[in-house]
Amino acid sequence: STCACVEYYGKALESLIKQVNIMSIHGKMKHKRNKIFTEFRKLPGGILVCTDVMARGIDIPEVHWVLQYDPPSSASAFVHRCGRTARIGKGGSALVFLLPMEESYVHFLSINQKCPMQEMQPQPNVLDLLPKLKAMALADRAVFEKGMKAFVSYIQAYAKHECHLIFRIKDLDFANLAKGFALLKMPKMPELRGKSFPDFTPVTVNTDSISFKDKNREKERQKKLEQQR
Repeated sequence: STCACVEYYGKALESLIKQVNIMSIHGKMKHKRNKIFTEFRKLPGGILVCTDVMARGIDIPEVHWVLQYDPPSSASAFVHRCGRTARIGKGGSALVFLLPMEESYVHFLSINQKCPMQEMQPQPNVLDLLPKLKAMALADRAVFEKGMKAFVSYIQAYAKHECHLIFRIKDLDFANLAKGFALLKMPKMPELRGKSFPDFTPVTVNTDSISFKDKNREKERQKKLEQQR
């Protein structure tokens, strides 16, 4: 749903899925966007992590799956995204992830977009990759900061969804959402002010001590910390 989520999960998938080409693309990339898109089209196989910027007006041959992790900001964007697969008489599949409280979106799409959907049962024996993602955040401040930024942007985007009667921010389980983002602690933001999260356990590590793997960025950070002291 946001550029920050693409940046974070794109980076995560690069580390978690080996021997697969993984590329990320979003609206803030500007000049790099066309280059990445062209490179992806030439690949024999791979994964493209993207925002709504790839919802329409593009053609990538042989797309087998379109996975919509976040409910698209508009119903028409949902259908256009599904249309990236099964092009020109070919077969393909599209999947959207919904929380139980969001299931009425299925009925809404069948009326609003004449788009019937069927439930796909959860896959058995799914690997829990969140500990690995947490370890990545502890080992590199860049990953830790990307995760925090992605979480904040996700909540802000959710609050602005056009179907706000279905996607109600007050019903979101912030603690479990933070676990899903593999956060080390809850960020400070207006939407969380005054709330407690007994189901979320922050790490015991002082997150200020997490360094950037990039030595130049860490040097710059230490310089700023010294100035603040």
